[in-house]
Amino acid sequence: MEIVLQFLPFIAIFAIFYFLVIMPQRKRQKEAQEMIASLKINDVVVTNGGVIGKIIETREKSLIIRSAEKSNLEIARSAVVGREIESFVKETK
Repeated sequence: MEIVLQFLPFIAIFAIFYFLVIMPQRKRQKEAQEMIASLKINDVVVTNGGVIGKIIETREKSLIIRSAEKSNLEIARSAVVGREIESFVKETK
């Protein structure tokens, strides 16, 4: 019985760590994977390097984006960190 009581604080700390760190991280990772899987042509995306561009072609593991007139870039799908807000796109036109 004493052994169980000795390990109880460690179990409690692990449980708190799991619910405060691991679960939210898994949720964010799942949302990011779903967002990347749902990308389609004409979506405006932001890459982890800060490049903003419109998707003009999709491939299995990469995307072709147009970041400026006559400037096409091929990026890995994993480089996309988010979709751009429509209001920002309207401001830049």
